[in-house]
Amino acid sequence: MSPHIRQARPEDRAALFSICVRTAHAGADASGLYSDPDYPGLVWSVPYLEFSPEQAFVLDDGGDILGYVVGTPNTEAFERQLDAEWWPMLAEKYAGREAVATLDNNVLDRIRQPKHSNAALSQRYPAHLHINLLPPAQSGGWGRKMIETELDALRKAGAKAMHLGLSLTNDRAYGFYQHLGLSEIGRDDAIWMGITL
Repeated sequence: MSPHIRQARPEDRAALFSICVRTAHAGADASGLYSDPDYPGLVWSVPYLEFSPEQAFVLDDGGDILGYVVGTPNTEAFERQLDAEWWPMLAEKYAGREAVATLDNNVLDRIRQPKHSNAALSQRYPAHLHINLLPPAQSGGWGRKMIETELDALRKAGAKAMHLGLSLTNDRAYGFYQHLGLSEIGRDDAIWMGITL
C-alpha cells in the first residue's frame, strides 16, 4: 500500500509522540534534547488528537506513520479546554519532575504555567496547525497535501483564517509556507504566518 493521508485515531498516539520528538528541533531530531521522549508531544501533537480529533490527520505508509498534521479551528476555545482538562492532569502527573536535558523546561514550565496565544493574532487568524513529517516523507509533495487536508478540515469547521508559528531559524519551512500562500503576520520569539481561508 502506498502512503495515504487518513484521519488520526487513538491508536496513533504513540506515533504522534515519536514523530514530535524526532522533529522538534526546528524539523530535526530532538531526542537528545529531552530526557523524556514524550515531552514535546504533550504540547505540540497529542492534545490535538485528544481535543480536536476532527482536525488530526496522519500519513500512513501501510501501518508506519510518517507524519502528522493537527490543528484546531478556534485557538482560544482550544486553549480554554486545555486549561480545564489537559494541563491540570499533566501538572499532577509530572509534579516534582525536574529538568535534566537541555529543553526539558520548555515543556515542564508550560505544564506548570501554560502559555496562551497572542489574543490579537488569534482573533484575526482563529485557527492554527502543527505539521511534522519524518525525512522519508519530506519530499514527494506530502507536506503540501497534508497542509491542504488540514486547511480543508478547518474550513469545514467554520474557520475563516489560520496561523502557525515557526522557528526564527527555519528558513526552509518559511519558504515552503510562502509557496503555499501564507504570509508573515508577526515576529517575536517565533515567526508567525497566516492565511485567509
